[in-house]
Amino acid sequence: MKVLVSGITGHMGKIISEMIREDDELVLACGISRSEYHDTVNSHKGEPVFNRFSDINVDIDIIVDFSNHSLTKDLLDFAISKNIPVVIATTGQTDEEKDQIKKASESIPVFYAANYSMGIAVLINTAKKVASIMKDADIEIVETHHNRKIDAPSGTALKIAEELKDVRKDANFVLGRSGQKKREKNDIGINSIRYGNVVGIHEVIISTNYESITLKHEAYDRSLFAEGAIKAIKYMKGKSKGMYGMENLLT
Repeated sequence: MKVLVSGITGHMGKIISEMIREDDELVLACGISRSEYHDTVNSHKGEPVFNRFSDINVDIDIIVDFSNHSLTKDLLDFAISKNIPVVIATTGQTDEEKDQIKKASESIPVFYAANYSMGIAVLINTAKKVASIMKDADIEIVETHHNRKIDAPSGTALKIAEELKDVRKDANFVLGRSGQKKREKNDIGINSIRYGNVVGIHEVIISTNYESITLKHEAYDRSLFAEGAIKAIKYMKGKSKGMYGMENLLT
C-alpha cells in the first residue's frame, strides 16, 4: 500500500514515516506539510513533500493524517475526489469537522479514533462491561497530559465518556467539577490534569458505596499511537465506504 502522510514534518509524522519505511507491506509515497520551511514541492528523505493537496500528482492508496484538525476539510475533499481511504489520527476536531468526517464516510472508507492505542481500546471495552454490570456505580474519568497540550478534556477522555454512554443512556457529562453542588446519580465526571512531559494517563473509576474498580492506562512513548495507526492502515485495505474505529481492531 502506498501511503500519503499528512503532517509528515511534525513529531508524529516523522515517527510514522519511519515505521512505514521499515514495514514490508507499506510504501511511503509522499507527504503534506504546511511548514514555512518547505516550498510547494520539496523532499523528506527522498519522498516528495507538498504544501497543498491540490499539488499532489503521486499515486497513493491511503492517507494517514497526523497534522492539525484545521486541515480536515481540505484532506477529506481531496480523499473523496480521488476515492482514497483515510486514517485520521489528528485530534481536537470541532463539531463541524466531526460532521465533515461522518459525511465523508458516506463516500469513502474513514478510520477515525481519538486515540490509536490498542490499550485504550481495551480499557474502553472493559470499562463498558464493568459499568453495565455495576449499574448504580458512580463513574469518574481522570486524564493527565503534558503541559503543552491545548485541548481539555482530551479527545480520548471524551471518547471514553461517549462510549460509556452506550451502557448509561441517561449519563450527564460534568467537565472539571467545581462549586457548591453534590454529585448527581447519572453524572460522569471528566477531570483534566496538566504538568511536565506526561505522554498520557487515563483512568476510569467505577465505584459504589462499598467497592471500587479503577482501570488505568498509561502511555510511555508516543510511538504507540503511530503503531496503532499502522494497524489501522493495514486494516483498511479493501474496505468499503463507512466509518471504522479502534473497536474494529479488537475483533
